[in-house]
Formats: sequence, structure tokens, C-alpha cells
Amino acid sequence: MADDTAVSSATPRRSGTDRQNTERVLATHVGSLVRPPELVEILELKEHGEPYDHEAYEATLRQAVVDVVRQQAEAGIDIVSDGEFGKSVSWSRYVRERLAGFEFRPDDANTPVVVAAGTDKRLFPEFYAEYERTQGFVGTLGNWVCTGPVRYVGHDAVRRDIENLKAGLAGVSDAVVGGFLPVVAPASVVPWRNDEHYATEEDLVFAVADALNEEYRAIVDAGLRLQVDDAYFASMYDHMTPIGGDYRAWAELRTEALVRALHGIPPEHVRYHVCWGSWNAPHVGDAPLAEIADLMLRVPVGAYAIEQANPRHEHEWRVWENVALPEGRQLIPGVISHATNVVEHPELVADRIVRLARLVGRENVLGGTDCGFAQGPFVRRVHPSVMWAKLQALSEGTRLATQRLWP
Repeated sequence: MADDTAVSSATPRRSGTDRQNTERVLATHVGSLVRPPELVEILELKEHGEPYDHEAYEATLRQAVVDVVRQQAEAGIDIVSDGEFGKSVSWSRYVRERLAGFEFRPDDANTPVVVAAGTDKRLFPEFYAEYERTQGFVGTLGNWVCTGPVRYVGHDAVRRDIENLKAGLAGVSDAVVGGFLPVVAPASVVPWRNDEHYATEEDLVFAVADALNEEYRAIVDAGLRLQVDDAYFASMYDHMTPIGGDYRAWAELRTEALVRALHGIPPEHVRYHVCWGSWNAPHVGDAPLAEIADLMLRVPVGAYAIEQANPRHEHEWRVWENVALPEGRQLIPGVISHATNVVEHPELVADRIVRLARLVGRENVLGGTDCGFAQGPFVRRVHPSVMWAKLQALSEGTRLATQRLWP
């Protein structure tokens, strides 16, 4: 125990959105939570193009957000989200309703392809043949093709998401530090170029970045935190041919695009979430964190949310022995897994936080989750009762870590 309490602050206290982490470890998560059945029922109608009551949908959505914010506060989460309840399809494909210039072309596949081809699918073909039929996706993934100038048209939708989260926060203002809204990164909008309009891949990716800047600014201007989700940034490493072949050039272009998308937004109001995909599968082809950390750190944000509870990546906390966390930045390691129904013990959560705090400073670590507990309204990774138990364990673990780090 003497070792645990001998952790000093690596940097002085600073002002900023998440800098309340100066006297205790704050608890947060990646954003996506399991949707309530009454909301999913309406979203299924919407996704299939069937008629639904728009007023009932908006009322149901608002109440669901208010409820889920309250539940997060009751579980002891300090920085809460709207559960991504305002996203109608998934963490990334929601934006197809907010960007003009794209055309959705369904394919004829009977089984949606959840995971693109790569090392995992080559080594475990029988597993994936079964897995992809069980994930609960509705409709078809299809292809999203750029057919004209890309521009942002989601102003009403993001305004609604902002207002709903603020309504939830108003009811728990004394119990939480603040709230955040997750958004998609340029790389995860156009991981592959399906383009019939722009002359170059760079033109397309930068046009997407400029359009997303409008969504990003709206959230920060409203006084909320912004979380940029970028699962494709890491997972494309396994899907390039040859494996990892042209990945560096692909990732550098999209890192530059994200920096552009964040133009004019104070870094301390932004978190960058990088993961290896939320699907609960082998993940043996994942990119090592050490190979992508320098690119990730080029993104000017206040905090980086990365997987650490994932058994393929938990050992990578040691990366920070050799990689310097830039001044003024924080880490939000996943200390809770989204991909298993086993509830982590709070002592394990504390251990994961403390060992990282020894390397980067106690004020620079928040407790988080590896990824979202639901990939969207129709695909959940754990049972909702387990999800809440995990968030409670996260809260308890951050309190234990605080006792060790601020004796």
C-alpha cells in the first residue's frame, strides 16, 4: 500500500473542462448505452421506412435521455452522456442523416457484414460465419457513396440532442461534473472511398471534415464536452491489404482531416476516443497501440479515451513508459470492458487506474470504459442490468483509486 500512495502529480493544476480531476479521479465512459425498449421500437419503424408518430418519438427520446442521465448520476458517474440515444442507426452511420452529398445504396446480402475482412476473419472464418448472424443489425449495411458536394444539414438533429442532454443535466446538476455528446470522426465516416464527385480522396475527406466542424462547434458552443469517436482509425490497420500495408498513409490523411475538423474548438473541451471496434471477437489482428500512439497524439484534444481493459490491449498501459503524454492532456483508459457480462471488481478498476497514474500523473487519469455498451439501438454488448453494475463498479473503483492517489 505504501507504493500505491507514493504517486505525485506529474503536472500543475490547470483550468479546463475536465480539470476537476485535481483532487479525485473522475468516472466517465465512452458514451453509448443500451437503449430502452420503447425507444428501440420506434427506431425500428424509422429504420425500415415504416410510418411512426414523430411527436411520440421526440417525446420518448427526450424522456429516455432525462432518465438515462439520472441513472448515470445515481451510479456515480461524474461526466455523463445522452447514451447516444439521439443516434438512429449506430455510433457512426447516424451521420448519414446529417450530411448532404451522399447516397445510400443497399446491397443484396442476406447477412450484414459486421467486420471487414482481415486477420481475424482469415483465422476464425467459422466463428465469424456464425457471429455476424447473431448481432441484431436491422436492414442492411450497404454502401454509402458520395455523389455531390458534402455539406452539413443536421442542425436540427444536433440542436435536439443538445437540448435533451441539457434537460437531463438540469435534473442532476449537483451530482455530476458535466455532460458530453459523442460524434463521429472523419476517418470513421469515410474509411473507404466510395466517391463519384470529388477528384481525390483528400478532397472528399477534407470536405467531410469541414462539414463535421459545424456539428462539433454546435456542441461546444452549447457548453457541453465533445467526444470524437474513431474506431476505424485503429481497426483499419487489420483491414488494409496487405495487413497494415498502406495504413500509415491512410491514417495520416485522416488525422490531418480530424485536426481540420477541430479547427477553432478549444482542445480542453474535446475528448478523442480510439478503439479497435466494439465487436466481442478475437481481435488478434489489432494494431499495436505503440504503432499508432504518435498519430493519436497529433490530435489537439484535452483527453484520449483508449482501451485498456480489453485483454488484447490491457498490457499496453506500459506504452506510456516510453511515450510522453503532451502537456495539458489526459488519458481516459478503459478500466471496464464493454464486451463481457463479467462485472469487474472495484479493486481491479483501482489497480488499473493507479498503475497508469504512476506514469502520467494522478491528475491526468480518469476512469472510463473500453467502448460503448451498445453499438447502436439494435446491437448491445451486455445486458442492461450488467451495464449498470459495471458503471457502479467503475464509480467505486475510482473512489478506491482516489484514496490511494490522494492519501
